Amino acid sequence: MSDSKARLSIGDTILELDKLEATVGQPAIDIRRLRADAGHVTFDPGFANTANARSEITYINGAAGELRHRGYQIEDLAINCSFLEVAYLLLYGKLPNRTELEAWELDISTHTLLNEEMRSFFDAFPRRAHPMAVLSSATNAISTFYDVYRRPTRKQEIDSGARTLIAKMPTVAAWAFKKSIGEPYVYPDNNLDYVENFLHMMFTRPVEDVPIDPAVVKALNVLLILHADHGQNCSTATVRAVGSSRANMFTSVAAGMGALWGPLHGGANQSVIEMLQVIHDDPDATIDSTIARAKDKDDDFRLMGFGHRVYSNYDPRARVLKSYAEDVLDRMETSDPLLEIARELEAAALADDYFASRKLYPNVDFYSGIIFRALGFPERMFTVLFAIGRIPGWIANWMEMNSDPDTRIMRPRQLYVGETARDFVPLDQR
Repeated sequence: MSDSKARLSIGDTILELDKLEATVGQPAIDIRRLRADAGHVTFDPGFANTANARSEITYINGAAGELRHRGYQIEDLAINCSFLEVAYLLLYGKLPNRTELEAWELDISTHTLLNEEMRSFFDAFPRRAHPMAVLSSATNAISTFYDVYRRPTRKQEIDSGARTLIAKMPTVAAWAFKKSIGEPYVYPDNNLDYVENFLHMMFTRPVEDVPIDPAVVKALNVLLILHADHGQNCSTATVRAVGSSRANMFTSVAAGMGALWGPLHGGANQSVIEMLQVIHDDPDATIDSTIARAKDKDDDFRLMGFGHRVYSNYDPRARVLKSYAEDVLDRMETSDPLLEIARELEAAALADDYFASRKLYPNVDFYSGIIFRALGFPERMFTVLFAIGRIPGWIANWMEMNSDPDTRIMRPRQLYVGETARDFVPLDQR
């Protein structure tokens, strides 16, 4: 048997399966003929050992704590690039030169305005509506104003849809927030850059124009970059699954937002703040007792924001955010007890060999949660901010999937463990 084959023995049947090489990282075993040739399927709950696509977008090495987009280390991108630069990289496979970036930024800035009829869309939601529900609904609704986006077939139509989504999401998010607090919607200002414009729409009020702190702009820019893509996670796999039916980009991305909303995915940073609040509200809780509870296997308490399913090393995004968290917290003019608890908890966990030996380091959700809070964002907006950052990654995966000739509509198999064939019993005999 050649090195390009893997051998699988099932009873008297021996299959030779092709091995597919990666440019870097783990190779794959091609099992597409397994059911037809051997009458078996694989069982892999959560698809943790299954590659659902060939992709050129993001590479993760969890053991080494490494994350790259199109070959570039996330640390280099986060420190040196703007969010729109990284969005361009994810969508088009290269970092833009100055001329390309200026044209891209101009294109985005001139499409930030929502159709005025969308005001009635926001007005129709109850004030208590969660901003994520509004965001995902609005993502679908935007496409109804553009016939071509319902089923784009040409590259220029797809590019236009990508630009529209990236440009309008900060406006949608800010209006969802304003709706939730009963304040008037603020229109975008095309004289501001992407992040500045979002902050302007979020925090400006008719009675005051809130100044934009450059340090806040930089911190939020880094946060968006660090959330831009993360391989085949729950929400990205959802975008691909929905898109595999040839659903349009807007519908597919809206589905991804629904997946992101879960507390085990995009909602994890909100869970960090909720955990800190529980610690704060417990008069008997101390940092030492909290650490002890986290180490007690018989206690159901979980230390949220530590460890990661993918990384068995320090999350590289958390490494970048740690320094920004320190800078943002140092700039706070008023003290926040939850942020002080976060600082103490981080220091205690990093100094405890129990966590270090198990590679349970603070992850990106730990730091993003405390930074979002420090910047003045309410907890209900945390996942929305994650979604704005993740838009380019979702779109890039949708575009890549649609251009792959091997793409098939997703149809996972199952291991059926229900009842065998039963005789039907008429209603009057049951």
